[in-house]
Amino acid sequence: MRILYYDCFAGISGDMNLAALLHLGVEPEYLANGLSRLGLDGEFALELSEAAQGGMHGLSVHVRLIGSQEQGQGQGRTFAAVQEIVGRAELAASVKKTALTIFRKVAEAEARVHGQTVATVHFHELGALDSIVDAVGAALCLERLAVDEVWAAAPELGGGTVRCAHGLLPVPAPATEAILAGMPTRRGGTDFEATTPTGAAILAATVARFTSRPAMTVRKTGYGIGQRQGGVLPNVLRVHLAEVDGEAGVSAGGQAGAETVAARLLQCNLDDMSPEQVGALVDLFLDAGAMDVHLTPIVMKKNRPAVQLSLLCAARDEARFRALVLRHTTSFGLKSFPLEKTELERRMVTVPTEFGPVAVKEALLAGQVLHAKPEFEDCRALAARHDLPLAAVMARVMRHYGP
Repeated sequence: MRILYYDCFAGISGDMNLAALLHLGVEPEYLANGLSRLGLDGEFALELSEAAQGGMHGLSVHVRLIGSQEQGQGQGRTFAAVQEIVGRAELAASVKKTALTIFRKVAEAEARVHGQTVATVHFHELGALDSIVDAVGAALCLERLAVDEVWAAAPELGGGTVRCAHGLLPVPAPATEAILAGMPTRRGGTDFEATTPTGAAILAATVARFTSRPAMTVRKTGYGIGQRQGGVLPNVLRVHLAEVDGEAGVSAGGQAGAETVAARLLQCNLDDMSPEQVGALVDLFLDAGAMDVHLTPIVMKKNRPAVQLSLLCAARDEARFRALVLRHTTSFGLKSFPLEKTELERRMVTVPTEFGPVAVKEALLAGQVLHAKPEFEDCRALAARHDLPLAAVMARVMRHYGP
């Protein structure tokens, strides 16, 4: 199996990631051509140069903003605004999916941190044009490398403080910490922000396995040189193209317009946790990105009433969810079953209503919308704000959405 391995010994940022993947062999012309399809030409320039730190020679990338973008115009975009930019671009569906997954990881983290919904939260730094270039560029480069899986070492988060849209914050920034919840990390290796929210989201959206001791045969190495100088660690991201034994984590197939994803079903039986504790597990695992979580009443040995916890996740996330289940339950072990899940293409659109904007999720097959439904949390927040029945708000949203 062919993998991309992120050696994040000094963290990861969006520009370091682009530089490392270009140094690994992705053609600059390919990246530039893909980014031009965003329809934002004339607003930025991608500057590529040779650089070195700590005796490691590689490439450095800088996204130079042009005109009004230099003044910060475009900061604070919502997820819907970013989704529109990516959605209208003439890019492969797989590239769009990866890019939007990166953005959604940040949107969900920001929403949790600031007590908002995905539809209303503003991205701030990640809504800026240079971060859009970093995220879409990451998706383009990963598509070009055509690896079966992405693996990574635990990323170094850094230390000290970082100044962002909300002021001076401790490192890791709250969004970065939320994005990487449940994943292995290191911190304190240097006195600045080593892993940015964009870098964290790239890992969260693409990495199938975190391991510090991969058994692999390295075929090629790339170095992405960051902008910081003089730290305890060189500001460098190292990546490897390598071969390992194993099967690919995702397979294409199924019906046209749908995707068949390699998944894992994790199960364990719980007979010594209170109903409140067991119920809290559902939200915990869904917030961490599980595809599905459900609880089934069972009777165990000695006629003990118990609950079977079943968690469905992508194959690439199995190691992370194994650790989460073992950490947050009283189970001494768990079972894992391989399976395939066929998913319709999903698309989020924003519907204006008299109550405010609401996100609506569409399910598509071969480009045709089969069904749609409003985002529950958006509707629940609006129902509470306007003292209306939840069902009435959801019905009104769908009337605005279409016939």
